[in-house]
Amino acid sequence: MGAFCLQYMGSRSFVVTTTIALCRTAVFKLCMLKFSRLEADHQKLVSSSLTMESKAALITGGARGIGRAVALDLASRGWSVAICYRTSVGAAHEVIESISRHGTAALAFQCDVSDPRAATAMVRDLENQWGRIDALINSAGPYHRIPLLDESNEGWHSMFDNNLHPIFYLTKAVVPLMKQRNWGRIICFSMANAEQLMAQPQLTAHYISKVGVIVLMRSLARLVAPYGITANCIAPGYIDSGSAPKEELEAAIKRIPAGYIGTVEETAAVVRFLVSDEARYINGANIQISGAWGI
Repeated sequence: MGAFCLQYMGSRSFVVTTTIALCRTAVFKLCMLKFSRLEADHQKLVSSSLTMESKAALITGGARGIGRAVALDLASRGWSVAICYRTSVGAAHEVIESISRHGTAALAFQCDVSDPRAATAMVRDLENQWGRIDALINSAGPYHRIPLLDESNEGWHSMFDNNLHPIFYLTKAVVPLMKQRNWGRIICFSMANAEQLMAQPQLTAHYISKVGVIVLMRSLARLVAPYGITANCIAPGYIDSGSAPKEELEAAIKRIPAGYIGTVEETAAVVRFLVSDEARYINGANIQISGAWGI
C-alpha cells in the first residue's frame, strides 16, 4: 500500500479514497481467510465424528477372492476396513485404493497370521490406530489337493496352521475389545459339506480344519453371546473366487442343483447380513451358500 500511495501523492483525495478501499479489501480478505479456516476446522470435526461413528472390520485374506469382495462391499456401506495379506502386495494396494474411493478409512497389514505373536501384534496395532474392531472376518484359508497317504508332514500341518489356528489367535485378541462395546461380529468360512463329516481322501487335512472351524465358532458363540457378540460360519460350495482352476469349476456345474457357480458378491451379501444388527440373534450358525450342493 505504501508504494501505491507514493505513486499518487499528487492527488490527496484519490490517495485517501484508494487507501480506504484497499483497507476494506484487506479486512474482507482477512475475514474470508478466517472463515475458510473455521470451515476447514468444521470439516475436520465432521470427518472425525463420522469415523468414530462408523464400524470397523478386520478382514484376513482381504486382498483377493471372497475377502476382497467383502472388504469392498462393507466399505461401500460406510465401514472402515482393514485387510490383512501375506504376499499379495499389489492386490492389497489396489483394494485399499478402492476402499478409499468410498470415503472410508482403510488399512492394509502384511502379516503371517499363522504366527500367534504377529497376529496379536496386528490386532493391537489396529486398536491403537482406530480404537475399535467391530467385526473380525477370517477369509484367509489356502488349500491343496493331494492323496492322504502322499501328504507330507509339512503340508498336513500347513492346512491347520493357516485355516484353523489363526482364527483362534485372532479371536482371543479381538473379543476383549468387542466386550468393551457389548457388540461384535466374528465370521469364518467352513465348507458346504463339512457338517456331513464325509470321507475326503484328496484334501483330508483341509477338510478336517474346516470341520474344526465350525466347532470352534459354535463353542465361541456360547461364550460370547451374553456380550452382544455373534460367531458364525459361512459354508461356501463352488465359488468363483480365483482359487480353483476354471476347468474344475466348469466340471462341477453339473453336480450343482442350482446349475451355476456362485460369485464372491453373493458370498459378500451373506457377510453383510451377518454383521448387521438384524442378524444379532443368529449365533453359532453354519450358513450354506452352495446352490444346494453338498447338503
